[in-house]
Amino acid sequence: QVQLVESGGGSVQAGGSLRLSCTLFGYASASYTMAWFRQAPGKEREGVANLDINTRARYADSVNGRFTISRDNAKNTLYLQMNGLKPEDTAMYYCAADFWVTRWLDEDDYEYWGRGTQVTVSS
Repeated sequence: QVQLVESGGGSVQAGGSLRLSCTLFGYASASYTMAWFRQAPGKEREGVANLDINTRARYADSVNGRFTISRDNAKNTLYLQMNGLKPEDTAMYYCAADFWVTRWLDEDDYEYWGRGTQVTVSS
């Protein structure tokens, strides 16, 4: 059974940086397209970044140029390096994975989800 476990969230001031990690248990992460989503209070969950098995990355416009998604298949781990954080980046961040994703921003395209890690950015 596939499990995803996120870590690395925390509280930072605007302009700061955080690196989120997501470790996949139960299968080789190299076989999965993986992504980060986030959900702020009172808002719908939204796609942040996606990385396919060919290491092609996609980013939401709101984070492009500030966030970097990467993976270490030897460690079965996905990362999200977040620089230049803004208060509007405050949210619960979730890791997601699936064998086949056609609509990377659509949460319904991902079967496996972690429980999330909280990111809070103060002004």
